[in-house]
Amino acid sequence: MSLGERYMERLNDGRKVWLGEQSVDRIARHPAFAATARLIASMLDRQEEPGTMDLLTYKVEDKQRAHMAFLVPESKEDLFRRHQAFRFDPDETFGMADGPSQYIRSVLTGHYAARHDSGLGSEYASKLEAYYKHVRDRDLICAAASGDPQSRAATAGETGPGLRIVRETKEGIIVSGARMAATNAPYADEILVSFHDPGSRFSRRTDSPMFAVSTCTPGLHIVCRESIRSGERDDAPVSARFAEMDAVLVFDEVLVSWDRVFVKNDPEALHRLWRSPAGSALGRHQAVVRLFGHLEFIAAVGHALVSASETKTLLHIQEKMGELMIQLETLKGLLVAAEHPSRPSYDRVWLPDEQPLRTACSLGARFYPRAIEIVRQIGADSLLQRPARLADFGGPVGHFLREYYGGTDRDAFSRTKLVKLAWDLVGSPLAARRTLYEQFLWGDPVQGYADHYETYPIETLTEPVWRLVHANSKPS
Repeated sequence: MSLGERYMERLNDGRKVWLGEQSVDRIARHPAFAATARLIASMLDRQEEPGTMDLLTYKVEDKQRAHMAFLVPESKEDLFRRHQAFRFDPDETFGMADGPSQYIRSVLTGHYAARHDSGLGSEYASKLEAYYKHVRDRDLICAAASGDPQSRAATAGETGPGLRIVRETKEGIIVSGARMAATNAPYADEILVSFHDPGSRFSRRTDSPMFAVSTCTPGLHIVCRESIRSGERDDAPVSARFAEMDAVLVFDEVLVSWDRVFVKNDPEALHRLWRSPAGSALGRHQAVVRLFGHLEFIAAVGHALVSASETKTLLHIQEKMGELMIQLETLKGLLVAAEHPSRPSYDRVWLPDEQPLRTACSLGARFYPRAIEIVRQIGADSLLQRPARLADFGGPVGHFLREYYGGTDRDAFSRTKLVKLAWDLVGSPLAARRTLYEQFLWGDPVQGYADHYETYPIETLTEPVWRLVHANSKPS
């Protein structure tokens, strides 16, 4: 049985997924979820194919292989291997999906790599090691949730709607409350709670737990937003293939066994783990590679629209396309700046430089909505002038469409398919969701920029300023 087939079987484990009032029992067959489930399964299967096995996986032991996201880099070459594996997913999905959860897998790998340097002792290290190997060796899909639901009802330190420990037993902790936003949680095998910092300012709550649970754990409810998936692959080629699902996780008296509780009632420890460079750097490395692939696809769609119209000689159109190229080159340069000066940390763990990666993530929150805006401006009213369905070319108005919908470099049918793709990318419900996702993936983007200022070694810049100010100066 292939990796993909085993994954599809695991989806029938009794997990409690809600879509509106409906409890979804068969994720792999439900029209709102089936396409993404099949996509994840197909991507897992590529890890076993001869042509892509060495690109996507590495040998662990006894001929067993694992995805590159689980590789603890011990050299600069290992970072490059991870980069190349991470490029495969956006190349296959145009950056629209992170189905096998390579980001949170990378975060978990970073925590594992730095487990002995966490300051939390041998018990934490042994738990983390056992869990990492459990996920790695079974190629499990993970989802992450670190944020409490937004609420004005609770002030700092009070019990609000967020996750909390309600009691402890000899088996583990009992937790209740909610966590968000768990992208692709319905498809996951494991839920990782508080493994990463969503980017907001650290909350000093005294009951902040870091733990992991299986998706099918009794009492765990996955409450999904409405589906934005389209069933028409021809008319909505992106929405029909790559519509991810977001969810709020509701924990109703959920038992978390002690072997899966990594931090309990220790917000300072949680803060140190979030700020540990290993998990953050390896996670952000994957995220920037994916973002680059996505922006590359958006730029390609913009260029195709320009080439299919009479606007490619207009200076303001060329200027906008130039801006998309500058976005790509900026991210490419930041990836090079992160990978090439990389250095070993901890025990032979080779980490990319986190500062360029944090910069790329902050820029991405502004680059992405701007890229979408540029494609809208390039497409302009042509995005509104598409026929209802591609099938209309075979109907009674087909001869009109073939006569009046053509482009400068392609026939009417091909140009209409391009325009429908562009609209799906920049104007559909999926496009609106994706723009919000990229803007707030790392938390409040304004706070992110402020954190850059607060954490930057600004003294290295100001020292020459004061040296000049005080040069040859004498008090009057």
